[in-house]
Order: sequence, then C-alpha cells, then structure tokens
Amino acid sequence: MKFSLKSWTFALGLAALTAFGVLPARLAAQQATPAQHVVSTDELNKDAARPADTRKANESAIRDLLSTEAGQKALQSAGVEYKRVDKAIGQLSDDDLAKIAQRSRDAQKDFAAGGISDRLLIVIILIVVLIIALALVF
Repeated sequence: MKFSLKSWTFALGLAALTAFGVLPARLAAQQATPAQHVVSTDELNKDAARPADTRKANESAIRDLLSTEAGQKALQSAGVEYKRVDKAIGQLSDDDLAKIAQRSRDAQKDFAAGGISDRLLIVIILIVVLIIALALVF
C-alpha cells in the first residue's frame, strides 16, 4: 500500500479538524461544571470571622464585669475611670484578653452562685484592672 501526498494531506486535515472540533467542546464542558473545592467559601468566611467574634466576646465579658455595681465600686475605690479601662481593653493582645476574659467569666459565675462575697468580687475586679494596666505596659 502506497500513500500518496493527497492521502497524507487528507488524513492530516481530518486529524486537525477532529482536534480543533473536540477541544472547544471539551473546554466548554469543563467550564460549565463548577470546580469542586474541599473547603467552601462559606466555611472560609466563617473561619476568617471567628477570631474577631472571639475577641468581641472576650471584650464583652470584661466590660460586663466592670459595668456591674461591684465593678463600678472597685473602679471608684482604685480611682480609675471606666473610660480609661475600656480603652485599655481594646488595646490588649488576643492572648491577654482571653486570659482576663476567662477570669472575668469565672468571677461572675462564682458571684452569681454565691461562692464569693461582694468584697472579694471587688478585689478580683481590682486585680483584673491591674492586670489590664500591666499588660499594656509590657
């Protein structure tokens, strides 16, 4: 069997037409199906917002303790303005804020359960204010 130039040209042209006809159809099919990712964008957005939500909750826990009647008494006895402490809370590092917030939550729980007296709560609040002041210095 002998192939002539016409046969080779015809076969080459047929192969080119097939390749150029199939490739666009394949690309269109790939673009029509959305890519499947391991982690969805909603999950990524939630993960990105989690540290900010945690920080806000920690700041709120400290502010809640300081805004109580015992907290106000403790601030007055220490001669510290609430505004200054409030500003300082916003400047704490995430680690310091988490530690102080946990202590604030524990103190509120103990006080609500009757485990500590008003006087002891005031002392705890003064310690929290002191820790906040020290955390800002170092």
